Amino acid sequence: MNLKTTYMGLELKNPVVVASSPISKNLDGIRKAADAGAAAVVMFSLFEEQVEKPGVEHPYFPAKEDYFITPDAYFDLLSKAVKSTDIPVIGSLNGVTTKGWETYARKTEEAGAQGLELNIYHVAANPEESGADIEKLHLDILHAVKNAVEIPVAMKLSPYFSSLGHMAKQFDEAGADALVLFNRFYQPDIDLDAMEIETTLDLSTAADIRLPLRWIAMLHGRLNASLAAAGGVQSGKEVVKFLLAGANAVQTASALLRSGSGSEYIATLIQELEMWMKDNAYESVAQLKGSMSQKAVANPAEFERANYIKVLEAYKKKHTG
Repeated sequence: MNLKTTYMGLELKNPVVVASSPISKNLDGIRKAADAGAAAVVMFSLFEEQVEKPGVEHPYFPAKEDYFITPDAYFDLLSKAVKSTDIPVIGSLNGVTTKGWETYARKTEEAGAQGLELNIYHVAANPEESGADIEKLHLDILHAVKNAVEIPVAMKLSPYFSSLGHMAKQFDEAGADALVLFNRFYQPDIDLDAMEIETTLDLSTAADIRLPLRWIAMLHGRLNASLAAAGGVQSGKEVVKFLLAGANAVQTASALLRSGSGSEYIATLIQELEMWMKDNAYESVAQLKGSMSQKAVANPAEFERANYIKVLEAYKKKHTG
């Protein structure tokens, strides 16, 4: 059985990739992921705030000792990870401006990373900022980084663009080697006892695959860029679903953090993928990929609207008789 796939120009032994997460915070975590069968590891992100104002406290950030790492330490870890594993290690930069990212993209390349993921975490809270402004910001960052490095570059996208399909096409035409669907924007809550803003991280569940599954199915076959799924992978079933929709690679972190075995759970995901393929007579990931996408549908928007109506009607019949 052939599990090989190609993602952002990289040949991977299987489609399971460790997403940017605390798993890559140290060399031991990266090695364990590789030993468990991960096809690639995306490093945890180096944040713009760490680059531009190292050591400076930010009122809305955790204490610097809780999250801070110097750029030098980050690239040293990245270099060691590349040298001590036989799988691709992909750097990750997290920011909202173009300032300085050319420099740190080059440092990522110089450290030996086989690819770079741009994690643009921008919440459009300013009413004066237009959708066109936000789109331009993302494209400017991509252009700046692509001009600075030769390694492949992936864009980790927000699902909140007004026309996501058109934006994906623009990223593709601007040279993005891959699109990662989607970035999770962690939402604040309010602690009614302390009367404070409460920040919590809820790990994704299998239900979270719906949004990326839909868009991967619609974008498959329409772009040159690779597609990676991110969010909701809890078992081999979700890996299979994303591949059927058209993903080149499937990123996971929550399942590994939640499982008692940590990175060793990667082996379980791969085994479940193999078992499903064997039971359903698939000989390769290439044969499986995109076989349930919307590539052959003339108008995906109409397809989705028809499905929406069908779901509502089925619910009415079930609950009203």
